[in-house]
Parts: sequence; C-alpha cells; structure tokens
Amino acid sequence: MQMYDLPDERGHFGPYGGVFVAETLMHALDELNEHYLRHRSDPEFMAELAWELRHYVGRPSPIYHARRWSEHFGGAQVYLKREDLNHTGAHKINNTMGQALLARRVGKPRVIAETGAGQHGVATATVAARYGLKCTVYMGSEDVKRQSPNVYRMKLLGAEVVPVESGSKTLKDALNEAMRDWVTNVADTFYIIGSVAGPHPYPMMVRDFNAVVGRECIEQMQELAGRQPDACIACVGGGSNAMGMFHPYIDVPGVRLVGVEAGGDGVATGRHAAPLSAGRPGVLHGTRTYLMQDEDGQILDTHSVSAGLDYPGVGPEHSWLKDSGRAEYVAIDDADALRAFHDLCHLEGIIPALESAHALAQAARMAPTMRPDQILLVNLSGRGDKDLNTVARLAGITI
Repeated sequence: MQMYDLPDERGHFGPYGGVFVAETLMHALDELNEHYLRHRSDPEFMAELAWELRHYVGRPSPIYHARRWSEHFGGAQVYLKREDLNHTGAHKINNTMGQALLARRVGKPRVIAETGAGQHGVATATVAARYGLKCTVYMGSEDVKRQSPNVYRMKLLGAEVVPVESGSKTLKDALNEAMRDWVTNVADTFYIIGSVAGPHPYPMMVRDFNAVVGRECIEQMQELAGRQPDACIACVGGGSNAMGMFHPYIDVPGVRLVGVEAGGDGVATGRHAAPLSAGRPGVLHGTRTYLMQDEDGQILDTHSVSAGLDYPGVGPEHSWLKDSGRAEYVAIDDADALRAFHDLCHLEGIIPALESAHALAQAARMAPTMRPDQILLVNLSGRGDKDLNTVARLAGITI
C-alpha cells in the first residue's frame, strides 16, 4: 500500500491511529467520517472552501527567500512558507475553515475547540463569528496566563474561553475537557480538533484541510527555484502544520521531511515535549501513537517555552512516517529556539511564533552543513505577536 493511501478505512496508519473512545462517541465519529468523505468529494463544498481560503484567509500564502538568514549561516538557501501572513496569523485557519463549513452543512449550531498557544482557539472563534456559530474554547489555565493576548482575541470574537485547572493545566488537559463537553452535547455540537491527533477521522480530516500548504509549496518552489527543496522542515506538537506541508511531498523523491519537536530544557532532563524522540507507543485522546509516558503507562508532564508544542503525544501519521523512515524527527531545546527567534527578527524583520522558531533553529543547524546550491524550506507556521510577553519575560523586560 502506498503511503498516500493512508489511513485505511478504519483510520490506521500502520499500527497507529484508529478509534479508542467511549461507546457514546462512536456514533458521532462514524457520522462525522461519513459526512466528511461525502463532502470532500462534493465539488460545491470544495469550491466554497477554496473561495473562503482565497478571499477570507488570504491564500495562497507566499514563499520568501530569506537571503540574509542564508548568508548569515552559510551553506544552503533557506526559504520560508509564510503561514504567518494568513488571517489570524497562523496555519490553523486552514483547518478551522474546513471544519466550520462542515459543521454548517451537517446542521451543528455550536462548535468547541481546545487550544494551547491560542492560535487554534482564535482561528475557531474567527470562523464561528464568520458563520454565526456559538463557540466555546477550552484552554489550560497555565496557557491562559502565558497567552493572554490570544485569550482576549477569542473573547472579542464572541467565544467563551474556559480555563482548565486539572492536570498540568496545558493543552493535554484542555483536550480532555473538550472531549467531555462533546460527549455531553454531541447532538448539537461539532468538535473542531486543532491538530492531526485524536480518533479517526480527525487525523485524516485535519491533514487534508491543511495539505493546501504543501500543494502550494510544490507549485511555488518550482516557480521560484526551478525545483523542489532538498528538505522540508516544520515544528511538531500535535503535528498539523508539519503534516500539512509533508503530506503532498511524501511521494516526491529526493525531499527530506524533518519534523522538529520541543526539546525543552533538553531531552536528557526529562523536561521536554518530544514523544517521537524519547517516547513509546500508547493510547491517548482516542488514538494510538507515540507518547511521553512512564513504565506504568501514565502520561508524563511536558515542558516547552512554546505553549503550542507543549503536548505529550503526536498525530499518528507522524508516528507512521517515523517508523517507515520517510520522515525524521529531532528535538530543539528552548535556548536554541529563542536564539532562532531573535535571529529571524534581526536578520529578516520577521517575528516568528516560538513554535516556528524550533523549525528555524533546525534550519540553522542544517544549512551550514550543506552546499549553497541546496535548499531548505521551513514552514513558518505562525507569527510571534502572541509570544512577545513570554520572550520579554525571559529577557527580564516588562512590556
């Protein structure tokens, strides 16, 4: 079976994926899968989505040759896929737009979401306002504190933001609460999951909606450079921005796929969020995938300077790509990500999200080891406005 045929009809990517949920959600997931498969083959639905992506989101997002960055580090030429220029400032709206259109088609007047860095919450609140849907967003209370600008944006857009006080008070716990809400209100509520995680069909559906990124890259790189990059690099938390770029490239020969996890204080310290680099397979949030867990299977707390990467699991398709060898995964620690954040600000006049800075740091590692005629394509998955308080605090600056 070719990788582009995955998942199978039961939602499996090799041994990963599937559906591990309470019986009360099985009918809702089966119904969602049926609706999604029908609508993605509906020319009218796909035309409406394409119109919204172009006229509301602002696609296609450009690819930018970061010449000063490339000259500074030497070696390969670095290109940036500018998802930070989308409406709402990140790739998340590609997926929320698709799911909101689907929610309307299936008659669900209320949407819910989980969020870590807040970008998925903002994107969900945005499309809910666009279509007149009631919206509730669950967010760990620790993330509420470190991402206060996005919390205010969600409220401005009319969403209810529910701080989650359980567990580590981060993305994992927000997803738990959103799942509980969905079980209780499944009749009138559509759950817009923000990543390629969760039970089938979410990993497939979110990937498909965000794969517009990789399709644009293939066309744009041919126009800009006359060929495809030697490597695509993207940060990986749950993994939607990376999978959106990687998936159209899976069958393109000669293109390395490099996913970058959050190394936190260093993988050896245990204070990180790098399940592909240092975890093992298990089941969490309805899917089988690589997880950070102890010997008894209990989920470990995570740490990252980036709220959007602070998750103990990863999308199951990434687990399959790791085991199959088609993609490689590395960890970048907080210090290197912060250094890359400041470098891009100073060298290119672009303030990246801290999530994206992890991918930039990996490009800074790889570029000097490569020839000047080689190309690295980095998915700049979001802009850094939301992270200014965090960066300033770490620098001892009050803003």
